[in-house]
Amino acid sequence: MSGTQTASFMPGDMVRVRDDYPPGHVRTPVYVRGKIGRVTRYFGAFGNPELLAYRLSGQAEDLYEVRFLQCDLWDDYAGSKRDCVDLDLYQNWLEKI
Repeated sequence: MSGTQTASFMPGDMVRVRDDYPPGHVRTPVYVRGKIGRVTRYFGAFGNPELLAYRLSGQAEDLYEVRFLQCDLWDDYAGSKRDCVDLDLYQNWLEKI
């Protein structure tokens, strides 16, 4: 179900995850909401799973891989400052910094 629209973000772009807590089926983890990460990959446009979970359709959303430093996600993180988490996030959850 990949689309042909142009990507809004490019690898290397810094983005902030929307700090929102809507009800229902949401695929964006709470621990990254409001956090800053770096786009590492663009996958293409796909149906939004937040709508598809309710058998609704809508415009395809761009899907990105975003890398977060673990020390930026958790204040008490005791590992290496280079440890990271990569998440697949849809464009409607991201804003460019």
